[in-house]
Amino acid sequence: MTNLDRRQFLGTSLIIGAAVITPDMALAGASPAGWALGVADVEADVPQEALTLVQGKVPVGLSTTLFRNGPAKFRRGDSASGHWFDGDGLVRRWRVEGGKATLAARFVDTPKRRLEAKLNAMVQPGFGSPRRNGAVINGPDDTNAANTSVMVAGGQLYALWEGGSATMLDAATLATQGPKTFRRDLKQMPFSAHPHVDRDGTVWNFGGNGQNTYVWKLNPDGSLAKAEMIALDRNSYFHDFTTTARHLIFVLQPWVQEEFKFPLSTGMSWKPELGTQVLVVDKDDFSKRRVFELPAFSFFHLAAGWEESDGTIRFDGCLEANPTFGQKSASALLRGQHIKAPTPMLTQIVLRPDGKAEMQTTRVAAEFPASDQRMAGLARRFTTHVTGYRNTPFPHAIAKWDWQKGRDDKHDFGDDHLVEEFLFVANGAGERDGWLIGTTLNLKAQKTELHLLNAAKLSDGPVATWQASLPLPLGFHGTIG
Repeated sequence: MTNLDRRQFLGTSLIIGAAVITPDMALAGASPAGWALGVADVEADVPQEALTLVQGKVPVGLSTTLFRNGPAKFRRGDSASGHWFDGDGLVRRWRVEGGKATLAARFVDTPKRRLEAKLNAMVQPGFGSPRRNGAVINGPDDTNAANTSVMVAGGQLYALWEGGSATMLDAATLATQGPKTFRRDLKQMPFSAHPHVDRDGTVWNFGGNGQNTYVWKLNPDGSLAKAEMIALDRNSYFHDFTTTARHLIFVLQPWVQEEFKFPLSTGMSWKPELGTQVLVVDKDDFSKRRVFELPAFSFFHLAAGWEESDGTIRFDGCLEANPTFGQKSASALLRGQHIKAPTPMLTQIVLRPDGKAEMQTTRVAAEFPASDQRMAGLARRFTTHVTGYRNTPFPHAIAKWDWQKGRDDKHDFGDDHLVEEFLFVANGAGERDGWLIGTTLNLKAQKTELHLLNAAKLSDGPVATWQASLPLPLGFHGTIG
């Protein structure tokens, strides 16, 4: 890749890429009403605290750490972020060990956060936020909110965004160590928030949207194995991709970038007449590629894929009829408004060896699909997802879809709980041998809770529930550390 190519890519990536809660206020009981607590501001880091076990019994020998990330600061002075996706990242560490649980949370110390704290104004542009007076933009990392997910690779903890570098964190203290440069000529190249990990620990990721994307391959020790730009067939926006044992899969929805400007979302148009394309790329040779055609749909998240003996590829995702949520609804949340968008539905996509493709919907509302990481690249039976969308913008239940039996095992936490992503912690060889661990925001108690459920019996409800001393706004994604 020439320096000119890199500069052009960075330039493109740079373009694309009223409630306040403080710990003291939360303890005093002051908070926004209802679901708006899920997008309230946190004003300070949360020192490590012991959680209160409010229900159940902790399984003997359980020892695990759940790292989660999400936006938690949207407003400064008389200004606010223009989109839920643009708030400052707050990394949370939930630790269960010796029958007890703890929480610590710390903001990622990004150039964006430092500048806006100094100005007491939200000025840096983003997915749905405009560029305002005082903005400083010399590269993608100046707008990096580090707010979407986390990754552990080679023992290093990273906070991830989709338009800039991965940010290194100290796993013990959550202190920010700075942006990661995997190779000198790759400084500030986008490293997305949705890496996929092979069973041997190899990490695959992409960076950037538009006419090209960058493909990353990291060795199990976290070192760079390969980094290469590949051309795409359309200027499609995609937040996630997926993999099989042999292939990378990019789903190119007809949400097309027609203009590079801030906010990013205002430069994209929904063109359902184009349909959706699925690009399949050989992991060993990026020049070997196939394109499959499907009817138009929009999406944010995909689950891991696999290949059958005849070459058929299967993967699932949470598919929407159109991108209303990303275009309008997620911005309205910060104004306390609920603009109803098409509900995402759990759907399996099947790519046949003869070039034909099909979609097999479950007709089940779902987001944040997850599975047993040990099954990466292998045929699997289950997909964990949030569900239970009712009268708020957020889900109220956690479920596990059984692709073999065609049904969900579900636990509904009730209207007082807003449910976040849950992840699998193995405790045996099978896909159901283990626990699901995740968090909810308890609106009635105005506190965030950590829950542990038996992965084989979700309908039985939590095996154990711990409660924090304060509410935290809803996050996006996590990892088991």
